[in-house]
Amino acid sequence: MTLRIYLTGNVTLEDGTTLVTERRFQRPQVRRAFAALVWHRDTGVSTDELAEIVWDGRPPPAWPTALRALVSRARSAIGEVAGIEQTFGTYRLRLPPDAWIDVQAAESAAHEAEVALREGALEAAMGPALVANAITRRPFLSGDTGEWCERRREYLRGLRIRALEVRASVALANADAVGAATDAAVVVELEPYRETAYALLMKAHAAAGNPAQAVATYGALRERLASDLGTQPSPETEAVFLDVLAGR
Repeated sequence: MTLRIYLTGNVTLEDGTTLVTERRFQRPQVRRAFAALVWHRDTGVSTDELAEIVWDGRPPPAWPTALRALVSRARSAIGEVAGIEQTFGTYRLRLPPDAWIDVQAAESAAHEAEVALREGALEAAMGPALVANAITRRPFLSGDTGEWCERRREYLRGLRIRALEVRASVALANADAVGAATDAAVVVELEPYRETAYALLMKAHAAAGNPAQAVATYGALRERLASDLGTQPSPETEAVFLDVLAGR
């Protein structure tokens, strides 16, 4: 069966006959090293870069030896499900060509959903948007800190925002104003300066027969932008607001 690797939620590998759970990695540094190898599977990771990731920019004095030990532990954890190679100062994860990786699947699904939405294929857009949101809403390396982990979380958060905006747009087009408002509100919470989310939320409130809430949403955006950034809503967002006022 296809090898499946999960980096969100609990780090897991499974291929139908073998299950490698997060407990097998034993130490956070081993788990982080494996996650980095998965994320950079196409290019590999130099020993220097992997040390920076594992120890968040502060490798110990004898880090080459310590890093080899961590990678050895990672090899032992995954067993024969996958392999880790080192050539010319670079570590690379060896995977079957049909391996499925959750973060890669989320990226592909978010893109597929946006393309389908632009083409007006609402039903085709909803499925991958659901997939992308389901994957990216799970925590990435829960409990880990450090710049590399935070950048990965920010990236996954961006994918989730894109997926939720597709879901909200599809719901709005299908006259599901409540569903659209729910997803748009989540995006506003995740990204409080994202005007496209506020525009969707205004449209959803208006479609649900709550124009006052739509007006309040615009007011909240205008106040936030003015107080935090010293700016005003874009002409596109203001146009949505004016449509709401006009009852369109």
